[in-house]
Formats: sequence, structure tokens, C-alpha cells
Amino acid sequence: MRRTDLISRLMRELKPLEFCTILFYAGLSLTNVVFASRVEQWYLLVIVNVLICSGVAWIGHYGNSHKTNFARILRYTYPMPLIFITFKEIYLMVKPIRGADFDWLLISVDKFLFGVNPTQVLYKISNPVLTELLQIDYALFYVIPITLIISLFMQQKFEEADYSVFSVVFGFYLSYIGYFALPAIGPRFTLHDFSQTNAELPGLIVTNFLRELINSGESIPQGTINPAAIVQRDVFPSGHTMMTLIVMYLSVHYKDRTRYILLPVGVLLIFATVYLRYHYVIDLIAGSLCMMLSLWLGKRVYGYIVGRHEKQA
Repeated sequence: MRRTDLISRLMRELKPLEFCTILFYAGLSLTNVVFASRVEQWYLLVIVNVLICSGVAWIGHYGNSHKTNFARILRYTYPMPLIFITFKEIYLMVKPIRGADFDWLLISVDKFLFGVNPTQVLYKISNPVLTELLQIDYALFYVIPITLIISLFMQQKFEEADYSVFSVVFGFYLSYIGYFALPAIGPRFTLHDFSQTNAELPGLIVTNFLRELINSGESIPQGTINPAAIVQRDVFPSGHTMMTLIVMYLSVHYKDRTRYILLPVGVLLIFATVYLRYHYVIDLIAGSLCMMLSLWLGKRVYGYIVGRHEKQA
């Protein structure tokens, strides 16, 4: 088989998610090459991206060749570790490429819209019970989309599950691109004393544990010296808001039974992003707008790729 025929066949085997994942990692690799003088060990990131693209292409081929539940589950689950890997790669790229934070601008917009800093106002109503509830809810961020996908899968709504996985991951990719636009570290560092978070926003039982777990995921484990300097620049737009709204929308759109849980959990989670000082309100507004853009653009990308597959079948 000629190389061009092999590539053409492989492209026909890729689902929209796999196609967009390979395209996204190719874009990350190109960005690393262009900014090689700024991104430390850029070549290692490119190598990792090539390996990821190869693995995703193989999963696409395997999924087409083996029409089994295992192959389907593999196609649903491989994005989970990829999301975190991508999150860490973006971390290594945003700060050296952009070189500046824009919290001052986000604070100014919030002040213009509300006349106050919302996180400072919400501090006045804080109490341990509410903090515990919201910290637990905030930690469910990755559980929310998994809950919807499992529910659709168990009902054998495979087309709906395929589209939902694509929509969530596509949304993540768009939010990661947004981090390059306005890098920021959030009000817990700029408007509050980060080192006093546990004292100012105490919970009951698991708040501190969950808070430290989330901090570690954002590259600032307990004991980190000058955490503001090395924390992820992942504030704008609010990925938590964007992805939660996408999942909430899909659960309602498909009339899935999980919507009765996902809707209240999602609303509390979005509120928690400000109450717990992770985000400015403008981040939530941007996340909401990006959610609509993601669903609009994603639907067209998904339909275009599926349509080409049907023509080539």
C-alpha cells in the first residue's frame, strides 16, 4: 500500500474527536517550534505530541477494525489522560510565550461591571458549611462529564455518547487556546493572600485536602515557594464554567436522566469558582460565551467530518 493510500485510509478511520485531537497537537507542535527560543525543552514536547498523535491514530484504526465494547470504551476513555497532559503542556508554553499576566485587566472589568471585587463581597457570606459544600462540588468538575458519558453508554446511546465526548474535549481545546489570549492567575493570588486561604475560607472535613489536591494539579503543591510565580495561567476563560455548561446543555438536549443531578451540581460549581477565589466573574462570562462558540463550531466540524466519512463509505 502506498503511503498516500495509507494516510487516506487512516483519515477515513478517524472519528471527529481523533481528527481534531491530532490537528490540535499538530498545532501545539508548530507553536513550540515557532517559539523554540522561549519554550524550554520544546523538542521534548514535540516528541511527546508526535507519540500522542501516533497513539490516537492507532486507536482510530483499532476502533474501526474491532467493533467491540472494549474498542468503544477505549475511544471514550483515552481523552481523559490526554486532557491533563495537554493542560500541563499548555502550562509549559503560556508563560514563556506570553511573558505577562493580565489579572489587572480582568480585575478592572469586574470593577467596571459591578463596582466591587466580587470575591471580596462573597467573603462576607462565607461559612465553613458552605465552603465545604462548594469545595466538594468544585472537585466534581471532571466527574460531571464522565457521569453523562457513562449514562449514555449504559443506555446504548452510542451516537449521543460519541458527540458528547467530542463536544467536551473540543471545548477543552478551545479553552486552552484562550489561556494564551489573556494569561492570568486569579483572585486568590491578586485580591487575597493565597497563604491565608485555609484560614479565611475554612471548611469542615475535606476542604483542605481537596484544596491541596487541586493546587497540586495546578503545579503548586503544599510548601511551594512563591506559588503565584509558577501556578498555571488558566483563569481566562473559565474552563470550569465552559465545560460544565456544555455538559449541562447536553444532558438537557438528550433528555438524559442525569440532568436532574448535573443541573444543580453544575450551577453550584459555577458559583464556587468565584466564591472559592479561583476566578473573576468576567472569566465566567467569557466561559459562557466560549461554551456557545464551542457548541456552534463543534457541531459544524463534527458534521463536516461525519459527512465526509459517509461520502467515502
